[in-house]
Amino acid sequence: MFVDSVTLQLIAGKGGDGVIGWRRQKYIPKGGPAGGDGGDGGSITIEADRQVHSLEEFRNRRILKAQSGQQGGSNNCTGKDGQDLRLKVPLGTLIKDAKTKEILLDLTEQGQTWKICEGGKGGKGNTRFKTSTHQAPFICTPGTAGQECEVELELKLIADVGFVGMPNAGKSTLIKQLTHIEVKIAPYPFTTLRPNLGIVEFDDYSRILIADIPGIIEDAHEDKGLGLSFLKHIERTSTLVFLIELAPHQDRDAFEELMMLRKELELYNPAMLDKPFLVALNKIDQEGADVLAEHFRAKYPFPPDTLFEISALQQLHIRPFLEAMRSLAQRETIRYV
Repeated sequence: MFVDSVTLQLIAGKGGDGVIGWRRQKYIPKGGPAGGDGGDGGSITIEADRQVHSLEEFRNRRILKAQSGQQGGSNNCTGKDGQDLRLKVPLGTLIKDAKTKEILLDLTEQGQTWKICEGGKGGKGNTRFKTSTHQAPFICTPGTAGQECEVELELKLIADVGFVGMPNAGKSTLIKQLTHIEVKIAPYPFTTLRPNLGIVEFDDYSRILIADIPGIIEDAHEDKGLGLSFLKHIERTSTLVFLIELAPHQDRDAFEELMMLRKELELYNPAMLDKPFLVALNKIDQEGADVLAEHFRAKYPFPPDTLFEISALQQLHIRPFLEAMRSLAQRETIRYV
């Protein structure tokens, strides 16, 4: 299951208590205090890891606690520190205050870490209170509580290319052909219920990461269809590919679909239309699709080199489209390095 938003209660470990102890050894009268300190409580750290692709691990784990420190022992033995808790999340995870919704941190780099909750400090044993005038202190201190916080983790996928299109435009088929990942494909709307991620590797060993965003429909910015659940993932992609279905046997206008998709992105976040893009007219292999493609080209207001006619299923004209996609995505990656 793809999970991209969870709320977590995080509790760092409590410090172990210090103890009162006395040294009792044969031939050593008046041995004095020997109570050890408590161990420190474990802290909680969040780490960004590109090998993690969703927040599914936390779906049924809403309260997470680090280990508490052990209390001190006799003979001045210090208690064992509590084990730290390290939470690995996908790149692109926002950490928000659960109540105020303030963004505390945006994890966008591999290995980026943040100690979000500090463990409590261990208490002091009575040995710590021994002085020249107070040789037998009967006092110790408890460990302090660890820090607590309630946060919301929200994932916005980071990808080089994001496929945007209506339901059944062929996005899943195309990403399957390009990346050879197994995705669900069926002839009904909203077959894809979660973003699919795939990597395309080229002969020179360069790679681009592709995200197949579930179908966008009109008024998606008002949370219709799958709406806001997946529009947010398009924000993180550096390059957009609008995949438009040529449907000769359906009462649909391909050009109007493109304009509708662009409008939905603009209404959600106007900055999304500043991204470089390509438009792929899919299913060109169907009878009558060439006529629809000609009408589309006549209305197309953008540079001609951004428009491609392909068949994801039959793999027609895929190579030049893929090269253009790589060139655009890698150019944007270099630009932001």
